[in-house]
Amino acid sequence: MYLKPMKKKIILTLFFILNLHFFTFGQNPAKKTTAVKINSEIHLDGALDEPAWEEAPEAENFIQFEPARGKPSSMETRVKILYDEKFIYFGFICYDPEKEKIAARQSKRDANLREDDSVGVLLDTFHDRRRCYFFMTNLLRTQFDGRIADNGRTTDYTWDGIWKTASRKTDFGWTAEIAIDLSSLKYEPGKNKTWGLNLVRVIPRRLESSFWTGPLESAYKVSQFGELKDLDLEKSEKKDQIIPHIISRVEEGRHSIAEAGVDARYAFSQMVSGNLTINPDFATVEADQETINLTRFELHLPEKRNFFLEGSEIYSQRISLFYSRRISDIYGGVKLYGKSGGYEFSGLSAQTRKDEVVEENSANFTVFRLKKDVMASSTIGFLSANKLVNGKNVGTAGIDTALYFSNTFRFTDQLAVSYGDYNTDNIAFFLRPSYDSATFHIHLRYTQLGEKFGDNANAVGYIRDDNRRELDSAVSKTFWIKRWGFERVGYRSNYNIYWGIDKTLRSWEVDQELEIDLKNKLALELEHSQEYKLYEKEFRNHSTSFKLGYNTREWQSAEVEYDFGRNFDLDFHLINGRVNYKFTKDLSLSYALTRLHFSPDPEDESTWIHVLRITNYFTNDLFLKVFYQINSSIDKKNIQILFVYRFQPPFGFLQLAYQKGTARFGEKGMQGHTIFLKIAYMF
Repeated sequence: MYLKPMKKKIILTLFFILNLHFFTFGQNPAKKTTAVKINSEIHLDGALDEPAWEEAPEAENFIQFEPARGKPSSMETRVKILYDEKFIYFGFICYDPEKEKIAARQSKRDANLREDDSVGVLLDTFHDRRRCYFFMTNLLRTQFDGRIADNGRTTDYTWDGIWKTASRKTDFGWTAEIAIDLSSLKYEPGKNKTWGLNLVRVIPRRLESSFWTGPLESAYKVSQFGELKDLDLEKSEKKDQIIPHIISRVEEGRHSIAEAGVDARYAFSQMVSGNLTINPDFATVEADQETINLTRFELHLPEKRNFFLEGSEIYSQRISLFYSRRISDIYGGVKLYGKSGGYEFSGLSAQTRKDEVVEENSANFTVFRLKKDVMASSTIGFLSANKLVNGKNVGTAGIDTALYFSNTFRFTDQLAVSYGDYNTDNIAFFLRPSYDSATFHIHLRYTQLGEKFGDNANAVGYIRDDNRRELDSAVSKTFWIKRWGFERVGYRSNYNIYWGIDKTLRSWEVDQELEIDLKNKLALELEHSQEYKLYEKEFRNHSTSFKLGYNTREWQSAEVEYDFGRNFDLDFHLINGRVNYKFTKDLSLSYALTRLHFSPDPEDESTWIHVLRITNYFTNDLFLKVFYQINSSIDKKNIQILFVYRFQPPFGFLQLAYQKGTARFGEKGMQGHTIFLKIAYMF
């Protein structure tokens, strides 16, 4: 295939950068602590009164990440660590002279606990300075967990570990105990092992987050973690989990249906595990929230199905070669994930059902991901994704790197090819150096997408638009002022321009944004955008946005936004409103309103969107959720009511659901009154 000289030079440069793995960068000495191995039982009640806690050394002297980065935490925190053959225990002692102001509002599992007084543990069990697990809790014993990858660049909030918590108020503040089941973690067994470790405490009323190690350049910078040393770790005895489920559905005007399925997990070793799903239940997954799209590109929708969610962070790329929303309802699938010898790998294969909506036969999707650790905390990776339907293969393959030359300077790049109907003009790549500190970001990116790259790639990936040579740059800066009524001021500027492969100017866009947080809990935001687009003709779009929020650093908050401008020869006015309110510590409401008005409006696209969510937690494992939305432009009305009792959290549960009007994003739902009953049990 013919490549122009300039293109050859860029690709040669990319391959040169891919082989810079012999460079390393210096690291500051890591903070260290140890844990005490015990034989006695720890009763989780938040008291830390067992004799074993007295034997454990204390991790202390927390350092602020914000607002006063690098300074000692404004409140003292001490942490003790114990472990046995089944659990690793963390005991937090949190001093607070204003204990009556300690915030504890979040009771929903996986709620963002940065909105409450909370504590957390971050464990780099591979000690590879690239990825970790995190576990956070508050005074209500709420659990928030997940995984972090690529040295803090990607986060998976959907991962659920097996762990227990307890906490209580004291005369000096509060305490918390966390017990993490070692069978839910991947690590290398053996004696004298070292894990990467960080510990965090959040004090929202002071907009403060402090870490055991620091000063950090970002909150999840795994390469800057401390060390938990001298661990003697046994292999976990529990190797398998079998989770069968039964679901019955009764829908108005249709025959009743009863189905069964199973999810299985097996640990081939402490480092490698596999997942199997047969006839998974996607029917009761919450519907996609309707939203406004002022572009001519497809919207990227978040994944909500558990089989595709868990471990999805390993597939994250800037040129998205795999987009799980391309996979519709499936008969079943298998996944494999592990790490060995500096290599991290994952594979996925799923067989879809026939899709009546898009009139497509059953298809097989197969994805493979491999990453190699290089330098101190960098990676080189390979990904391939393939769709096989009607005997025809279509898909993507490519290599990518994330190279950290210091804790602040990073170089990322990617080279990919798509295949299928088009086998010319099907190459894509990007180069992106960036600098990131705790308060400053700057990057420059060059991307080139062949004219036919997306035509193949969008069978398995997400490519908004191809046929482009694109330059993108951005600068952002945060100022912590802490005077004159100001808490924080943030500024962001972004410039983007791209040409077609034939050098025709297709677009440019300039965005300017200013954010202000005040001490009275008000937040102001001003944004202005100007853009040029070439489609069937030239368009000059522009928009200005004003946003006012109250208490936006916490979940219980309110926000209103007004946008106006011109979009593809139509003047528009856009109003967004949102309120989150807790009636009690267990009953919460979230309501969002969107009003879009076009002038003129020849295609009747002016829209009202209402979205309502109500959640009531009777206990941490017994809850009721209501989701209701209206989209006037497509006459869509959708309601879902879900009652859940988790008798084996998080996997064994009884679920009763009611739905009406559920449909794909952007489509009117024709579903009648429907009731689902699902029971899942873990062996």
